[in-house]
Amino acid sequence: MRRALPLLIGLLAASSCLSSAARADDTLSFPVLVPLTGFLSLEGTSQRNGAVLALQQTPAGVAIASDIVDTGTSPEAAVTALERAAGRGTVGAVAASMLGTQMLAMLPLAEELKLPLVTVSGTASITEQGNPWVFRFFPGDAVTKAAHARYVVEELGKRQPAVIYQTTAYGQSGKAHLDAAFKELGVTPVFEEGVDPAAKDLLPVLTKALAAKPDVLVLHLHSGPTALLLRQASSSGVAVPIVAGSAMHQPSTAALLEPAELKGVCAETAASPISGDTPEVKAFTDSYRAAFGKEPDAFALGQYDGMTMVLEAVKAGARTPDAIAKTLSTETFKGLAMTYKSDGKGNMAHSAVIVCYDGTSRVPVVAKRYDNPALAAK
Repeated sequence: MRRALPLLIGLLAASSCLSSAARADDTLSFPVLVPLTGFLSLEGTSQRNGAVLALQQTPAGVAIASDIVDTGTSPEAAVTALERAAGRGTVGAVAASMLGTQMLAMLPLAEELKLPLVTVSGTASITEQGNPWVFRFFPGDAVTKAAHARYVVEELGKRQPAVIYQTTAYGQSGKAHLDAAFKELGVTPVFEEGVDPAAKDLLPVLTKALAAKPDVLVLHLHSGPTALLLRQASSSGVAVPIVAGSAMHQPSTAALLEPAELKGVCAETAASPISGDTPEVKAFTDSYRAAFGKEPDAFALGQYDGMTMVLEAVKAGARTPDAIAKTLSTETFKGLAMTYKSDGKGNMAHSAVIVCYDGTSRVPVVAKRYDNPALAAK
């Protein structure tokens, strides 16, 4: 397991200690166990930041403690981090890794320890294990990939997609749900191929995809590979539209590209804080910028909403993991990104948006919103 990181710019420093109004037995720990290095470092950093910002909302009379641990990309590291965190005081809930393989590895231990895992992992299978201790505050692939496919077919009018996906558990999950969504829409991809997240050149797979004569490129890749493929597509003069996965909406991904390289690119995601259309989201974005010196994304906002719901449960009197899990399982919570409600499996988020770039800036506009009724199976 990787070392615990120092708390950022003083955030959580005060809440890691007992407040003068709280007794030692009132202290609740909320470990943040997320990937800060490896191929998911950009996404994991956003997740960490969202959790850190939320944990500043300390309920009166309760001291909040939190360790931040880098889980890297190894399932074993995540399990070890959870095991060690559970031994440090009374844990109320865990901000848990967004990497699907790590979540799947942690689930049995979380059930054994009876600890709620609050995550923004999109891997569909984490809420299909019958485990009552997982709560996902980011729409799973069943939601986002339905939005992804529907936008391609219904809004763009495209019926010959070429699908390029990651070979990770995240990529396999997204690909399976894209296949199902396209099938429901009567569409069969003309090309499908997985790529390793460590690949340094995606021009070969891009060339093969274009040889299949698609009318749209559909991507389900992590942040770095998304930026690499878009850069190579732009330099190659690719003219077909590109609709990417949620990694593209991240400001940290867009920062890897010139605005002109983003022209006409769209992406699915849960929300786009930097495109914020409410005063509350704008206030969150301003606070995030002030705290971390960078732009927030949907992963940060989802984790923020998740940990805020946890703290609302504490504010209402929940002082044990079981009581917090009961609140997450049964209550409705109006967050900044959307309204959250468990479907009985721990899926809390049921909306998705499509964002698009016009080529003049790295800030996308929200082109389409899909709420649960629009995604219901026909």
